[in-house]
Amino acid sequence: MPANVSSGTRLETSTKAPQTSYLGPLAIVTTLFFMWGSLTSLNDVLIPYAQHVFNLRLAASMLIQTAFFSAYFVFSIPSAKIIDWLGYKRAIVVGLLTMVVACLGFYPAAKIPSFPFFLAALIVLATGITILQVAANPYVAVLGNARTASSRLNLTQAFNSLGTAVFPWIGARVILGTTSAAIAQSTSQEATAIIRLYVYFFAVALCILAIGFGLSHLPKIESAEHRIGEKVNDSLWKHPNLVFGAIGIFVYVGGEVAIGSSIANYLALPNIGGFASAIADPATRYHAALGEAARYISVYWLGAMIGRFAGAALLQKVKPGKLLALCAVIAALLVSVSVLTSGHVAMWSILAVGLFNSVMFPCIFTMGIAELGPLTGDGSGILNMAIVGGAIIPWLVGKAGDIINRAYYPAMVQGETSWGQGIHYALIMATICYLYILFFAVSGSKPNSERYAKG
Repeated sequence: MPANVSSGTRLETSTKAPQTSYLGPLAIVTTLFFMWGSLTSLNDVLIPYAQHVFNLRLAASMLIQTAFFSAYFVFSIPSAKIIDWLGYKRAIVVGLLTMVVACLGFYPAAKIPSFPFFLAALIVLATGITILQVAANPYVAVLGNARTASSRLNLTQAFNSLGTAVFPWIGARVILGTTSAAIAQSTSQEATAIIRLYVYFFAVALCILAIGFGLSHLPKIESAEHRIGEKVNDSLWKHPNLVFGAIGIFVYVGGEVAIGSSIANYLALPNIGGFASAIADPATRYHAALGEAARYISVYWLGAMIGRFAGAALLQKVKPGKLLALCAVIAALLVSVSVLTSGHVAMWSILAVGLFNSVMFPCIFTMGIAELGPLTGDGSGILNMAIVGGAIIPWLVGKAGDIINRAYYPAMVQGETSWGQGIHYALIMATICYLYILFFAVSGSKPNSERYAKG
């Protein structure tokens, strides 16, 4: 097919095949979403673990998310180039093998133990996940009828959320349970918990998955691929929906991760979760409540899973922009209610945000790459770069929490500021994120055919 064939024609050609012919490949690719969701959500458990083991403040412990999500910014464009060189299938195998290496890296990180080693392993892990995201998200979006792209991506993201719902609960029991039992002893039990999850389970599972993908037969989607050196008569920067979508991904991931990363610390506060209320000393009570509070991380991500399954059905009939706008308004209200209240109202309102986060990434992503044609892979690279919001916004929330705590609890020492009320009020930053998403849903997401229709 000539390089100058219009993207609309090429996409039309690729989507006339019966939808049922894509069910097998879609099921295979969905396993990727589950795996990277599981590993990403474990960061929320590693944060309180690191606060205990390495005696870190809120902002310092949020470096776990900073290291992890910074990889998206650095490696998204190279990942898009890997797809150009190797195609979607081989790029996925490369991403899986990179994740295997990263999981093996948790062995020395836990055994030493070393916080810099943890951060290095997380960077490599996120690099592999970045390759998967850049490949799998647009692949799912174009694997079938363009009209139902958001619905398909919501469905696969639901299985991503299944992983994020299950593994924080497992991690809280295995990692934080071990930590609370061994906090005055050696680090061998903590190291065993980390190695059991990352090395014995995930490294083996990812290796098997890489072999499976290498042997599988995935269809090529010509409308979303171009090779190195191929001339495309278009530019990414001529699509404002992509630019606004990148900002939307930045604030969405930043807000979602900031909330997820803060749940353990937030719910462990005596005026929020009320756990271990019989213990008088604030710091001791906080440490005792932390393991119980961390299990509610799964509730937050479970809401996202339920919302994505529901969203996959709703988006068959409702336009993505309208559903995204509604969810953004409700999420902003829930965060505001949580920040302005206390007790179970604050607790359940912040956990409920997960339900309305559910459709945001698939909707923003599919609207962001709309009408990109053969630039879809490169556009996906830009959108995945914007996931760096998960590195920056959680750190800002943690830093704001530390500043508030230092101002109101001057007697605190290093590592203790995580139990102050700072995190309660710092989460208001997430409301600002959701207000931008509302703008994107209403105006910023319009593709060129709609944006310039009257021009």
